[in-house]
Amino acid sequence: MALDKDVLDQLLDTLGRFVREKLVPLEHKVAEDDAIPPEVIAAMREMGLFGLSIPEEYGGLGLSMSDEVQVAFQLGQTSPAFRSLIGTNNGIGSQGIVIDGTEEQKQNYLPRLAAGEIVGAFALTEPESGSDAGSLRTTARRDGDHFILNGTKRYITNAPQAGLFTVFARTDLESRDARGVSAFLVEAGTPGLSLGPIDRKMGQKGAHTCDVIFEDCRVPASAILGGKEGQGFKTAMKVLDRGRLHIGAVCVGLAERLIRDSLSYAMERKQFGQPLAEFQLIQAMLADSRAEAYAARCMVVETARRRDAGQNVNTDAACCKMFSTEMVGRVADRAVQIHGGAGYIADYGIERFYRDVRLFRIYEGTTQIQQLVIARNMIREAA
Repeated sequence: MALDKDVLDQLLDTLGRFVREKLVPLEHKVAEDDAIPPEVIAAMREMGLFGLSIPEEYGGLGLSMSDEVQVAFQLGQTSPAFRSLIGTNNGIGSQGIVIDGTEEQKQNYLPRLAAGEIVGAFALTEPESGSDAGSLRTTARRDGDHFILNGTKRYITNAPQAGLFTVFARTDLESRDARGVSAFLVEAGTPGLSLGPIDRKMGQKGAHTCDVIFEDCRVPASAILGGKEGQGFKTAMKVLDRGRLHIGAVCVGLAERLIRDSLSYAMERKQFGQPLAEFQLIQAMLADSRAEAYAARCMVVETARRRDAGQNVNTDAACCKMFSTEMVGRVADRAVQIHGGAGYIADYGIERFYRDVRLFRIYEGTTQIQQLVIARNMIREAA
């Protein structure tokens, strides 16, 4: 449900000041240390940021999609690592339970996810199964009233910190497609579950990923998400629209931050006796970035509004994810160009954002997967 306007405005104002005064000054330290300070995590818990999208009856804020993208615009104004920490609890780490979980599963996990007592992780990708999620090889073999999981998941966001994994495994061992896949809720510390080393990534330092390994990991049948076998892939698809819109909004925020920094630099830095901002080719890059960011913002806001109204936004959410993530990549590239040599130096932070934003075109559905989703939906609707 949507928040009262005054309440939402207060939340956005508080969050905006938190981002500017607490998070932005820590960006370089988080990148250097590859860690978010504990006091920041505690503050995010206190503000309710781990439970933005979790219903109020389970301890969350229960934001509408329109409200959530406004929050994401604010969170996008700083290092993506901060948003990533709370992102799985509000998206793929919780929404499967919200949408398809049994009441017992909701009561058990959602309040703890909303409070940030545990961090959720979405364990779908494997060494040989990424965009083709239906080909996953992790198995869940029935053994009485339990299942035994075996397999490896790869690049799992927040896995090193996670207390709960939504794990996708093949329960129909004879199947060769997504119809034989089920989702399991597996708690950290379960015997047979182990983690690989933290991945060394191109960017987004402070946001951690690693392998999640299952070796004869025994879980009760009650751990099946929703209590039904063979529904796992359908559950994964249901959570994507919200996640795509959230990522699109984060990219808008990041683009706006980069534009603001680029404009400030261009107005201060002088060449040939005048500010860079007076040169028309610099102005063209600023204008292109502003127009593209504005277009992405409008797309995200309108699609969120339509989703809240109960309309099917599968195609448009994919459009938002594709356009926004590609857009912020172009904006980041222009930001480096506007800053010139300074854009290539770590002290200014522009090169860090340039590396950070590259990931958005890959995870939660690559640009190419969004293209396929959009085109196939167009063909289906036309037919």
